[in-house]
Amino acid sequence: MQYSETEYKPDPPQTGFSPLPITVSRMQVADIPHVSHLERRCYALPWNASAYATEIGNSIAYYTVAKDSAGIVVGFAGMWVIMDEIHITTLAVDPDVRGKSVGERLLLDMLEAGMERGAHRATLEVREHNLAAHNLYLKYGFEDVAIRKKYYSDNGENAVIMWANDLYSADYQEKLKTYKERLFPMGQPSRPAVAGQQL
Repeated sequence: MQYSETEYKPDPPQTGFSPLPITVSRMQVADIPHVSHLERRCYALPWNASAYATEIGNSIAYYTVAKDSAGIVVGFAGMWVIMDEIHITTLAVDPDVRGKSVGERLLLDMLEAGMERGAHRATLEVREHNLAAHNLYLKYGFEDVAIRKKYYSDNGENAVIMWANDLYSADYQEKLKTYKERLFPMGQPSRPAVAGQQL
């Protein structure tokens, strides 16, 4: 999974906590130039734009964008669902809005969309020294299971392979419920049922 070292900041303290108002929707062809621009700000090794055009037409793939109130793409994420497994492939947040739970809401969206497609487990990889992102994944029940040595070709950094299991267990569902109540105190849905639903 691509997730740059500075890409995720821990959430601010609960007192006065205010997530950025965003709209999450399925990625469309028209979004790709904006996604590519944002990706170049986040990653040392961005994907080719044509890769996203292929992915949004892939039946096992699910890609979303997060847009602010002005319609600007401030984050995106993607995954594959293979058998009963979620494979998160990418997640990025605009540096200017980090720390406002955009990344957390995109991750939650990936997990819920994957479960709707029958997934019971989820996996991703994260840079070994990206402690903020690693802590986010630990928060959502991912555990370290392996190291891929020198996985990232830009600097030779190791990748930590993480898995979350038993997504339908009572304990995990209660965890998701708790986080959704914090992120959406007014009861907004946590993810779009159709493109353009407001969060």
